[in-house]
Amino acid sequence: MKTIGIFPASGGLGTSTYHHLLALVPKDNVILISRHPHKVPRNYTQACVRTREASYETAPSDLEKVFTGIDVLFLISYPSHVKDYRIKVQLPAIDAARRAGVKHVFYSSLAFAGERDSTRSVAEVMQAHLATEGHLRHLAETAPGFTYTVIREGIYSESTPIYTSFFDPHFPDASLVGNEILVPHDGKGKGVAWVKRDELGEASAKLIAQYSSAPESFQYVNQVVLLTGNKEWSLEDTVKVLGEVAGKDLKIREIPVHEWVRLPQVKGYFKNEEDARTWATAWEAIRQGATAPVTGDLEEILGRKPEEFDVTLKGETRATTEQ
Repeated sequence: MKTIGIFPASGGLGTSTYHHLLALVPKDNVILISRHPHKVPRNYTQACVRTREASYETAPSDLEKVFTGIDVLFLISYPSHVKDYRIKVQLPAIDAARRAGVKHVFYSSLAFAGERDSTRSVAEVMQAHLATEGHLRHLAETAPGFTYTVIREGIYSESTPIYTSFFDPHFPDASLVGNEILVPHDGKGKGVAWVKRDELGEASAKLIAQYSSAPESFQYVNQVVLLTGNKEWSLEDTVKVLGEVAGKDLKIREIPVHEWVRLPQVKGYFKNEEDARTWATAWEAIRQGATAPVTGDLEEILGRKPEEFDVTLKGETRATTEQ
Protein backbone atom coordinates (compact mmCIF):
# COMPACT_ATOMS: atom_id res chain seq x y z
CA MET A 1 0.00 0.00 0.00
CA LYS A 2 1.35 3.39 -1.01
CA THR A 3 1.63 6.44 1.25
CA ILE A 4 -1.16 8.89 0.51
CA GLY A 5 -1.16 12.63 1.13
CA ILE A 6 -4.17 14.96 1.04
CA PHE A 7 -3.46 18.66 0.50
CA PRO A 8 -5.11 20.70 1.83
CA ALA A 9 -6.88 18.31 4.20
CA SER A 10 -9.54 20.84 5.15
CA GLY A 11 -12.74 22.34 3.81
CA GLY A 12 -15.82 20.44 2.74
CA LEU A 13 -14.37 18.27 -0.01
CA GLY A 14 -11.03 17.61 1.70
CA THR A 15 -12.63 16.62 4.99
CA SER A 16 -15.21 14.42 3.29
CA THR A 17 -12.51 12.71 1.23
CA TYR A 18 -10.23 11.84 4.13
CA HIS A 19 -13.18 10.75 6.26
CA HIS A 20 -14.11 8.17 3.59
CA LEU A 21 -10.51 7.32 2.71
CA LEU A 22 -9.60 6.40 6.28
CA ALA A 23 -12.30 3.74 6.20
CA LEU A 24 -10.70 2.19 3.11
CA VAL A 25 -6.93 2.16 3.71
CA PRO A 26 -4.61 1.65 6.70
CA LYS A 27 -4.65 4.87 8.70
CA ASP A 28 -0.89 4.96 9.10
CA ASN A 29 -0.58 5.19 5.31
CA VAL A 30 -2.32 8.58 5.24
CA ILE A 31 -0.77 12.03 5.76
CA LEU A 32 -3.15 14.97 6.15
CA ILE A 33 -1.58 18.33 5.24
CA SER A 34 -3.24 21.57 6.19
CA ARG A 35 -2.71 25.07 7.52
CA HIS A 36 -4.11 24.00 10.91
CA PRO A 37 -3.26 20.31 11.44
CA HIS A 38 -4.42 20.50 15.07
CA LYS A 39 -7.98 20.66 13.73
CA VAL A 40 -7.83 17.07 12.48
CA PRO A 41 -10.12 15.05 14.79
CA ARG A 42 -8.20 13.37 17.62
CA ASN A 43 -9.74 9.98 16.90
CA TYR A 44 -7.80 9.98 13.62
CA THR A 45 -4.46 11.17 14.98
CA GLN A 46 -4.74 8.73 17.88
CA ALA A 47 -5.25 5.99 15.28
CA CYS A 48 -1.83 6.77 13.69
CA VAL A 49 -2.95 9.20 10.98
CA ARG A 50 -0.05 11.58 10.40
CA THR A 51 -0.41 15.33 9.95
CA ARG A 52 1.85 17.98 8.46
CA GLU A 53 1.54 21.75 8.35
CA ALA A 54 1.46 23.63 5.04
CA SER A 55 -0.80 25.72 2.82
CA TYR A 56 -0.74 27.01 -0.74
CA GLU A 57 1.05 30.08 0.60
CA THR A 58 3.95 27.88 1.82
CA ALA A 59 7.14 28.38 -0.21
CA PRO A 60 7.59 25.69 -2.91
CA SER A 61 10.93 24.63 -1.37
CA ASP A 62 9.17 24.01 1.94
CA LEU A 63 6.27 22.24 0.21
CA GLU A 64 8.82 19.91 -1.33
CA LYS A 65 9.91 18.90 2.17
CA VAL A 66 6.30 18.49 3.30
CA PHE A 67 5.54 16.21 0.33
CA THR A 68 8.62 14.05 0.86
CA GLY A 69 7.75 10.40 1.51
CA ILE A 70 4.35 10.66 -0.20
CA ASP A 71 3.67 8.39 -3.18
CA VAL A 72 0.13 9.51 -4.05
CA LEU A 73 -1.08 13.08 -3.53
CA PHE A 74 -4.66 14.34 -3.69
CA LEU A 75 -4.28 18.01 -4.59
CA ILE A 76 -7.47 19.92 -3.83
CA SER A 77 -7.78 23.12 -5.80
CA TYR A 78 -7.29 26.53 -4.19
CA PRO A 79 -10.71 27.96 -3.17
CA SER A 80 -11.06 30.96 -5.47
CA HIS A 81 -12.54 31.53 -8.91
CA VAL A 82 -9.82 34.03 -9.84
CA LYS A 83 -7.58 32.47 -12.49
CA ASP A 84 -4.21 34.15 -12.00
CA TYR A 85 -3.74 33.54 -8.28
CA ARG A 86 -4.94 29.95 -8.50
CA ILE A 87 -2.38 29.21 -11.22
CA LYS A 88 0.31 31.05 -9.25
CA VAL A 89 -0.03 28.71 -6.26
CA GLN A 90 -1.22 25.43 -7.79
CA LEU A 91 1.40 24.83 -10.47
CA PRO A 92 4.37 25.34 -8.12
CA ALA A 93 2.71 22.97 -5.63
CA ILE A 94 2.52 20.28 -8.32
CA ASP A 95 6.14 20.87 -9.29
CA ALA A 96 7.16 20.63 -5.63
CA ALA A 97 5.32 17.32 -5.34
CA ARG A 98 7.09 15.92 -8.38
CA ARG A 99 10.51 17.00 -7.07
CA ALA A 100 9.67 15.40 -3.72
CA GLY A 101 9.11 12.05 -5.41
CA VAL A 102 5.31 11.94 -5.63
CA LYS A 103 4.50 9.49 -8.40
CA HIS A 104 0.78 10.10 -8.94
CA VAL A 105 -1.31 13.23 -8.41
CA PHE A 106 -5.09 13.22 -8.15
CA TYR A 107 -6.33 16.75 -8.87
CA SER A 108 -9.76 18.05 -7.88
CA SER A 109 -10.84 19.95 -10.96
CA LEU A 110 -14.37 21.14 -11.72
CA ALA A 111 -17.15 19.94 -14.03
CA PHE A 112 -17.49 23.28 -15.81
CA ALA A 113 -16.11 22.43 -19.26
CA GLY A 114 -18.73 20.15 -20.77
CA GLU A 115 -17.74 16.64 -21.82
CA ARG A 116 -14.71 14.94 -20.26
CA ASP A 117 -12.49 15.47 -23.31
CA SER A 118 -13.20 19.20 -23.53
CA THR A 119 -10.34 21.58 -22.76
CA ARG A 120 -12.29 24.82 -23.19
CA SER A 121 -14.79 26.82 -21.15
CA VAL A 122 -15.91 30.45 -21.07
CA ALA A 123 -16.30 30.32 -17.28
CA GLU A 124 -13.60 32.20 -15.38
CA VAL A 125 -13.93 29.67 -12.56
CA MET A 126 -12.72 26.92 -14.93
CA GLN A 127 -9.65 28.65 -16.39
CA ALA A 128 -7.15 27.78 -13.63
CA HIS A 129 -8.45 24.23 -13.58
CA LEU A 130 -7.81 23.87 -17.31
CA ALA A 131 -4.32 25.34 -16.92
CA THR A 132 -3.58 22.92 -14.07
CA GLU A 133 -4.89 19.98 -16.07
CA GLY A 134 -2.64 21.03 -18.94
CA HIS A 135 0.35 21.23 -16.62
CA LEU A 136 -0.31 17.72 -15.36
CA ARG A 137 -0.54 16.41 -18.94
CA HIS A 138 2.76 18.09 -19.77
CA LEU A 139 4.50 16.56 -16.76
CA ALA A 140 3.16 13.10 -17.57
CA GLU A 141 4.58 13.44 -21.08
CA THR A 142 7.99 14.79 -20.03
CA ALA A 143 8.72 13.46 -16.52
CA PRO A 144 9.38 9.69 -16.53
CA GLY A 145 7.37 7.82 -13.90
CA PHE A 146 4.95 10.67 -13.17
CA THR A 147 1.22 10.12 -13.70
CA TYR A 148 -2.01 11.86 -12.76
CA THR A 149 -5.79 11.57 -12.58
CA VAL A 150 -8.00 14.62 -13.03
CA ILE A 151 -11.26 14.38 -11.09
CA ARG A 152 -13.70 16.91 -12.47
CA GLU A 153 -15.90 17.23 -9.43
CA GLY A 154 -19.53 17.98 -10.25
CA ILE A 155 -21.31 21.14 -9.16
CA TYR A 156 -22.30 20.75 -5.52
CA SER A 157 -26.02 20.52 -4.76
CA GLU A 158 -25.13 22.55 -1.68
CA SER A 159 -23.73 25.41 -3.81
CA THR A 160 -27.03 26.64 -5.27
CA PRO A 161 -26.83 30.02 -3.45
CA ILE A 162 -24.07 31.33 -5.73
CA TYR A 163 -26.17 30.44 -8.79
CA THR A 164 -29.39 31.94 -7.37
CA SER A 165 -28.19 35.32 -6.10
CA PHE A 166 -27.56 33.81 -2.67
CA PHE A 167 -31.12 32.67 -2.09
CA ASP A 168 -31.38 30.80 1.20
CA PRO A 169 -34.56 28.72 1.61
CA HIS A 170 -34.24 29.08 5.38
CA PHE A 171 -34.40 32.90 5.05
CA PRO A 172 -36.35 33.18 1.81
CA ASP A 173 -37.17 36.88 1.85
CA ALA A 174 -33.61 38.10 2.30
CA SER A 175 -32.67 38.04 -1.40
CA LEU A 176 -36.01 38.00 -3.25
CA VAL A 177 -37.77 40.73 -5.19
CA GLY A 178 -41.36 39.67 -4.71
CA ASN A 179 -41.17 35.98 -5.53
CA GLU A 180 -38.37 36.43 -8.07
CA ILE A 181 -34.72 35.42 -8.03
CA LEU A 182 -32.70 37.86 -10.12
CA VAL A 183 -29.81 36.38 -12.12
CA PRO A 184 -28.20 36.95 -15.56
CA HIS A 185 -29.96 33.88 -17.00
CA ASP A 186 -33.56 33.11 -17.95
CA GLY A 187 -33.46 29.68 -16.30
CA LYS A 188 -34.24 27.77 -19.49
CA GLY A 189 -32.11 25.59 -21.74
CA LYS A 190 -29.03 23.71 -20.60
CA GLY A 191 -28.72 23.22 -16.86
CA VAL A 192 -26.62 21.65 -14.12
CA ALA A 193 -26.08 17.99 -13.17
CA TRP A 194 -26.04 18.80 -9.44
CA VAL A 195 -24.29 16.32 -7.15
CA LYS A 196 -24.02 15.90 -3.39
CA ARG A 197 -20.63 17.05 -2.10
CA ASP A 198 -20.15 14.16 0.30
CA GLU A 199 -20.68 11.68 -2.54
CA LEU A 200 -17.91 13.46 -4.45
CA GLY A 201 -15.67 13.05 -1.41
CA GLU A 202 -16.59 9.38 -1.16
CA ALA A 203 -15.92 8.76 -4.85
CA SER A 204 -12.61 10.64 -4.72
CA ALA A 205 -11.57 8.51 -1.74
CA LYS A 206 -12.48 5.30 -3.55
CA LEU A 207 -10.45 6.31 -6.60
CA ILE A 208 -7.42 7.12 -4.44
CA ALA A 209 -7.75 3.82 -2.56
CA GLN A 210 -8.11 1.83 -5.80
CA TYR A 211 -4.98 3.34 -7.30
CA SER A 212 -2.96 3.03 -4.08
CA SER A 213 -3.70 -0.66 -3.69
CA ALA A 214 -3.37 -1.67 -7.37
CA PRO A 215 -1.86 1.04 -9.59
CA GLU A 216 -1.11 -1.37 -12.41
CA SER A 217 -4.82 -2.07 -12.96
CA PHE A 218 -6.16 1.45 -12.31
CA GLN A 219 -8.16 2.53 -15.36
CA TYR A 220 -7.87 6.29 -14.89
CA VAL A 221 -4.11 6.79 -15.17
CA ASN A 222 -3.50 10.01 -17.12
CA GLN A 223 -7.26 10.31 -17.63
CA VAL A 224 -10.13 12.61 -16.69
CA VAL A 225 -12.97 11.34 -14.49
CA LEU A 226 -16.19 13.35 -14.77
CA LEU A 227 -18.31 12.99 -11.64
CA THR A 228 -21.87 14.25 -12.06
CA GLY A 229 -25.34 13.70 -10.75
CA ASN A 230 -27.60 11.38 -12.70
CA LYS A 231 -29.89 14.13 -14.02
CA GLU A 232 -29.51 17.58 -15.56
CA TRP A 233 -31.63 20.25 -13.89
CA SER A 234 -32.37 23.54 -15.63
CA LEU A 235 -31.95 26.60 -13.43
CA GLU A 236 -35.71 27.08 -13.72
CA ASP A 237 -36.33 23.61 -12.29
CA THR A 238 -33.62 24.19 -9.68
CA VAL A 239 -35.47 27.26 -8.46
CA LYS A 240 -38.74 25.32 -8.34
CA VAL A 241 -37.14 22.83 -5.96
CA LEU A 242 -35.80 25.68 -3.83
CA GLY A 243 -39.29 27.11 -3.78
CA GLU A 244 -40.72 23.81 -2.58
CA VAL A 245 -38.18 23.75 0.23
CA ALA A 246 -38.94 27.37 1.17
CA GLY A 247 -42.70 27.04 0.76
CA LYS A 248 -42.81 29.70 -1.96
CA ASP A 249 -43.68 29.81 -5.66
CA LEU A 250 -40.36 31.11 -6.97
CA LYS A 251 -39.45 32.28 -10.43
CA ILE A 252 -36.30 33.48 -12.16
CA ARG A 253 -36.14 36.95 -13.67
CA GLU A 254 -33.22 37.57 -16.00
CA ILE A 255 -31.32 40.81 -15.46
CA PRO A 256 -28.15 42.17 -17.12
CA VAL A 257 -24.80 41.41 -15.53
CA HIS A 258 -24.24 45.10 -14.74
CA GLU A 259 -27.39 45.07 -12.60
CA TRP A 260 -26.61 41.72 -10.98
CA VAL A 261 -23.17 42.83 -9.77
CA ARG A 262 -24.86 45.70 -7.90
CA LEU A 263 -27.35 43.57 -5.96
CA PRO A 264 -26.63 44.05 -2.23
CA GLN A 265 -26.13 40.34 -1.51
CA VAL A 266 -23.80 39.98 -4.51
CA LYS A 267 -21.73 43.00 -3.47
CA GLY A 268 -21.60 41.63 0.06
CA TYR A 269 -20.22 38.28 -1.10
CA PHE A 270 -17.72 39.33 -3.76
CA LYS A 271 -16.66 42.64 -2.12
CA ASN A 272 -15.95 44.23 -5.51
CA GLU A 273 -17.70 44.42 -8.88
CA GLU A 274 -14.75 43.07 -10.87
CA ASP A 275 -14.75 39.73 -9.05
CA ALA A 276 -18.53 39.54 -9.42
CA ARG A 277 -18.25 40.22 -13.17
CA THR A 278 -15.69 37.49 -13.68
CA TRP A 279 -17.86 35.05 -11.74
CA ALA A 280 -20.83 36.00 -13.95
CA THR A 281 -19.14 34.23 -16.87
CA ALA A 282 -20.50 31.07 -15.23
CA TRP A 283 -23.99 31.78 -16.58
CA GLU A 284 -22.79 31.98 -20.17
CA ALA A 285 -20.94 28.70 -19.62
CA ILE A 286 -24.16 27.14 -18.29
CA ARG A 287 -26.01 28.37 -21.41
CA GLN A 288 -23.38 26.66 -23.54
CA GLY A 289 -23.84 23.36 -21.69
CA ALA A 290 -20.66 23.39 -19.58
CA THR A 291 -22.42 21.91 -16.53
CA ALA A 292 -25.03 19.79 -18.32
CA PRO A 293 -23.30 16.47 -19.16
CA VAL A 294 -24.38 13.44 -17.18
CA THR A 295 -21.99 10.49 -16.91
CA GLY A 296 -22.13 7.14 -15.19
CA ASP A 297 -18.72 7.61 -13.56
CA LEU A 298 -20.03 8.51 -10.12
CA GLU A 299 -22.55 5.68 -10.02
CA GLU A 300 -19.93 3.19 -11.16
CA ILE A 301 -17.42 4.29 -8.51
CA LEU A 302 -19.94 4.50 -5.66
CA GLY A 303 -21.65 1.24 -6.62
CA ARG A 304 -25.07 2.90 -6.31
CA LYS A 305 -27.08 5.70 -7.88
CA PRO A 306 -26.09 9.18 -6.69
CA GLU A 307 -28.57 10.98 -4.47
CA GLU A 308 -30.99 13.17 -6.43
CA PHE A 309 -30.63 16.93 -6.14
CA ASP A 310 -34.11 17.50 -4.67
CA VAL A 311 -33.54 14.76 -2.09
CA THR A 312 -30.29 16.41 -0.97
CA LEU A 313 -31.87 19.84 -0.62
CA LYS A 314 -34.89 18.58 1.28
CA GLY A 315 -32.65 16.46 3.50
CA GLU A 316 -30.54 19.51 4.33
CA THR A 317 -33.66 21.42 5.32
CA ARG A 318 -34.88 18.63 7.58
CA ALA A 319 -31.47 18.43 9.25
CA THR A 320 -31.44 22.19 9.84
CA THR A 321 -34.97 22.14 11.23
CA GLU A 322 -34.13 19.32 13.63
CA GLN A 323 -31.04 21.06 15.08
